[in-house]
Amino acid sequence: MYKITLIPGDGVGPEITEATKRVLEATGVPIEWDIQDAGEDVYHKEGSPLPERVLESIRNNKIAIKGPITTPVGTGFRSVNVALRQTLDLFSCLRPCKSYQGAKTRYEDIDLVIVRENTEDLYAGIEYEKGSEGVKSIIDLVKNISGRTIRQDSGISIKPISVFGTERIVRFAFEYARKNNRRKVTSVHKANIMKFSDGLFLEVSRDVARDYPDIEFEDKIIDNMCMQLVQKPGLYDVIVLPNLYGDIVSDLAAGLVGGLGLAPGANIGNEYAVFEATHGRAPKYKGLNKVNPLAMMLSGIMMLRHIGETEAAEKLDKAIASIIKEGKDVTYDMKPSPDDPTAATTSGVADAVISKIT
Repeated sequence: MYKITLIPGDGVGPEITEATKRVLEATGVPIEWDIQDAGEDVYHKEGSPLPERVLESIRNNKIAIKGPITTPVGTGFRSVNVALRQTLDLFSCLRPCKSYQGAKTRYEDIDLVIVRENTEDLYAGIEYEKGSEGVKSIIDLVKNISGRTIRQDSGISIKPISVFGTERIVRFAFEYARKNNRRKVTSVHKANIMKFSDGLFLEVSRDVARDYPDIEFEDKIIDNMCMQLVQKPGLYDVIVLPNLYGDIVSDLAAGLVGGLGLAPGANIGNEYAVFEATHGRAPKYKGLNKVNPLAMMLSGIMMLRHIGETEAAEKLDKAIASIIKEGKDVTYDMKPSPDDPTAATTSGVADAVISKIT
């Protein structure tokens, strides 16, 4: 019996979480769910969007799967996702992007894995607000050290990239490639401009690559990487990036296979792993039972593989591939027209997937 933390989330989160819970149970894998609420509603009730009880549950169970949770833009509490990654040291964000026959996309046969560093770079959260004492101090420090002038009305974010953080994320990418019989790892950076942060990422990537002579290695500048993925995605396999670039490229790669509705994700550390759909909470669709649950179901497949239930994972993957190919029991976003009256509900997709499993 696996005890797994289940976080329903906000917005449409509870609906897609329930659908995912049902299909995972239908695989026959014995799971005891430890249900923990987090997010905006919890923030108003308990004063924190991520109460300590949620973290303690994940620490005890080691594995969690979650629905989307509110991240306020510009104001309010910081991202729950970022807090989970930093508090539990979930240093690797793993986002596979794979083509499914029948999905609406301009591309075929995409099979990419994005490995994004989770704890450093601009997402480390070291920020200073415009007009604050912190900003004034940094402006003075930069002026004294380099003679460079930063405008007084600036907000400032600091981008740390360390040897330690880079070494472990690049090694994670190579180990993933080796374990999953992948052929190549591409390290992505902007070392031509940011020579001491991105330059470090590139230097350490090259050092780690020497330990894996069986796997091809290359590096790409981030802007060129984006163009290459649009023009020639078949040339790439496992792509490892610092945090911000990884956030952008993972959405680009999701677009190649049909969008965020088919984009699973996992945040993995040495001790804990949290699996999630990569899309947001879509509050305008809350309670309508119409949002696509497949991204979270695909995240569930990643979870099954992580805990060693590979046979169940393959069974669920084949069931999902079957309903996508048939195109009958899919939500509005996967129909030729979003107004298609035959579009399946969220729960209806779960019913269809379960029927293919059993």
